[in-house]
Amino acid sequence: MGSSLDTNTGQDGYWYATREEIKSELDVKETSRSNARIDRAIEDASRRIDGMMHRTFAPVTATRFFDWPSRPAAGYTPWILRLDDSELISVSALSSGGRDIPDGDYNLEPNRSGPPFTRVEINLSTSAAYGGGPTYQRDVTITGLWGYRNTEAAAGALAEDLDTTETGIDVDGATSAAVGVGSILRIDSERVIVTERQQLDTGQTPGADLTNQNNAVTVAVADGTAFAAGEVILIDAEKMLIEDIAGNSLIVRRAWDGSTIAAHTSGATIYSPRTLIVTRGALGTTTSTHTTAAAIYRWTPPGGIRQLCIAETVTDLLQGRSGYARTAGAGENEREASGRGLADLRGSAYTAYGRKARTRGV
Repeated sequence: MGSSLDTNTGQDGYWYATREEIKSELDVKETSRSNARIDRAIEDASRRIDGMMHRTFAPVTATRFFDWPSRPAAGYTPWILRLDDSELISVSALSSGGRDIPDGDYNLEPNRSGPPFTRVEINLSTSAAYGGGPTYQRDVTITGLWGYRNTEAAAGALAEDLDTTETGIDVDGATSAAVGVGSILRIDSERVIVTERQQLDTGQTPGADLTNQNNAVTVAVADGTAFAAGEVILIDAEKMLIEDIAGNSLIVRRAWDGSTIAAHTSGATIYSPRTLIVTRGALGTTTSTHTTAAAIYRWTPPGGIRQLCIAETVTDLLQGRSGYARTAGAGENEREASGRGLADLRGSAYTAYGRKARTRGV
């Protein structure tokens, strides 16, 4: 079997759902106590999913070493390098026996619509070959992006320049609306993981007084384009969810995230969680400088994996509150909650995304 020794692979702790997604499912108010419990549950659920699926999904930049395929063992073909559980998304450098193998001299397999790739085969129409080093051990070196798939979505832009040491980064309204705690973001070639969000002065104020009534849902601002639908704003101690934007009017849902509806005066400061506290240089990337307005991209886990992570986390939290003794029904009809729906979701996720026993053994 090939060695998968990693160098600079980053850290564990990537999640398949965000804190905000879990809180939305449970309607949990923002508190440090609930956040810490939710974070632990998401981490546990994400690692369980890795184990259930027999693979990891987040993209990791790394250099890995493998024994060359014709080492003393039966059943190996000298031009086919099987990666086992080290699945590839893309290759930036490949060498064997200390010699570089150019892009056109190898093929990533299986040849289908895209990653993950589980084999690197020498193109037999070229003169390239594996081996040639002083030992077959760790003869092949691959630097690339490892994981299941690198699916990204645009998620706004930086609102400031960044040096290599800052861990609190200011972003625009689109990013504030699109990301949550646990999101994996890419800025240029650097990936960061969001570990917390903090309120930032948006520089705008309500253009008129707001009453403490649920039907007072229009917040006039100087520039509506500076905000994004889905963003949460804070005025005094009340949070509001922006549901739509019409010109310079924000259409909001009042008393969001467990806050209390209140009257507000024109000129009050409008805040939004646009300062992201992040882990820099995550998942094997290197910290670097970035300029204002640099595009931000959010990594998106496979849909079924994200949904399973949410379900696993919510179940863990609800079971924990009941001492793992949740029941359904009442009186003589009361039964222990079986979690049958969760079992079905696990099964469908494994069918779609799991590495099956046969492929794990090849």
